[in-house]
Amino acid sequence: MKRIAIYGAGGFGRETACLLREINEIAPTWDFVGFFDDGAPAGTRNNQGQILGNMDALNAWNGELALIFAIAAPKTIEALSGKISNPNITFPNIIAPTARIMDPATLRLGRGNLISHQSVISCDVELGNFNLFNTQIYIGHDSKIGDFNMFNPSVRISGNITAGNRNFFGVSSVVLQGVSLGDDVTLGANSVLVRTPKNGKTYIGNPATLFDI
Repeated sequence: MKRIAIYGAGGFGRETACLLREINEIAPTWDFVGFFDDGAPAGTRNNQGQILGNMDALNAWNGELALIFAIAAPKTIEALSGKISNPNITFPNIIAPTARIMDPATLRLGRGNLISHQSVISCDVELGNFNLFNTQIYIGHDSKIGDFNMFNPSVRISGNITAGNRNFFGVSSVVLQGVSLGDDVTLGANSVLVRTPKNGKTYIGNPATLFDI
């Protein structure tokens, strides 16, 4: 079993700890050692494990350690990943036992991705690095996803779409077939994206329209 820690001790982090335990019930794989978190004191605990420290503690960790991010904030994960200088840290892909990869032979997968329960990845899909797929996500055929994207529960991505980096997909949001996204787009909960959005903007509604504060 390989030692692993989670960066982020909030609700998503605790859920990810439960996921690691479920993986081990099927095939002993991960020795979960605890959480790293910049907002909780080292030595404190939640109901899933101990807080090991912050980024400084991670960079000082002695020995090999796998790490998975569980923070629902794309820009935060990008910033944190860039601060890791410890060569002992690796970034595995974590896939829930109940997730379905329809054609593993055509899935191109980067590192540090988390694919949670009852998610479905179709055929000829490419995923970059550090993408978080919460429960019941569907990614359609011939889709290409970049890095640091956050997919909240029940997101539906139709086939033949591309998404760049740091996009945030709200709960039960939908991207229709052939629509592409660039970077830093926020799609509100239950929104349906039917046309290409502008980078760095928020879209809500059905059809999703620009939300200008």
